Amino acid sequence: MRPFLTATWRYLVMLNYEVDPKVLAPLVPRGTELDTWNGKTFASMVGFRFLDTRVRGLAVPFHRDFDEVNLRFYVRHLGPEGWRRGVAFVRELVPRWAIATVARVVYNEPYLALPMRHVVEMEGAEQGTPGRLEYAWKHEGRWHRLAARTRGTPTASVPGSQEEFITEHYWGYTPQRDGGCSEYRVEHPRWSVWQAEDVAFECDVASLYGDRFTSVLRGAPASAFVADGSGVSVHPGTRLPAVGPVLASAA
Repeated sequence: MRPFLTATWRYLVMLNYEVDPKVLAPLVPRGTELDTWNGKTFASMVGFRFLDTRVRGLAVPFHRDFDEVNLRFYVRHLGPEGWRRGVAFVRELVPRWAIATVARVVYNEPYLALPMRHVVEMEGAEQGTPGRLEYAWKHEGRWHRLAARTRGTPTASVPGSQEEFITEHYWGYTPQRDGGCSEYRVEHPRWSVWQAEDVAFECDVASLYGDRFTSVLRGAPASAFVADGSGVSVHPGTRLPAVGPVLASAA
């Protein structure tokens, strides 16, 4: 099936927080269950560059290159071939009103349009020169930011590692207004990651993500790294069967 959207996702800053499953349970899309790594449940703050965006192969003027910052968590769904590991979103921030409106109205994706800016200083980072990344957004009159510096050279994630668990999810799940769930497939090659240091997350969490996440996101992340990213293809969504979620741990 032809992709609905193609783009390049680059320089993904990923701050990963361990979360009590009870915090996420009300947000789990129907037909999925929370996915875990080594028995732990995670949510991630992710900021990245969204480049060369095309819908059905066509570029939309002034909407090809932009930033995105999202808060996501990890779920899985049992498909015909086995477990499909995916992500669900709490909130997705972009600077383009049209993108946020279409995503929210048509697909029920939790997008919000806000003024955004970025700093990308990654020259030589592939060879080990420290890089610097910052994604910032303006909400309720003040700027908030997500930032990190890279350390060393990027390496492929080790099978079974936390880096693999966070980066190698190839499905997205979105709750629908009628209580159902939409599933869509995301294709991209395996990413390499830099370890990150000097990480920063400055945000009024309660006003943007809700009180349930204040205790989760106000502390230091359990891990932090930067993925190099790649071209991606997002396929049209389909409805999951109308079954309730099973909140079990991943094997």
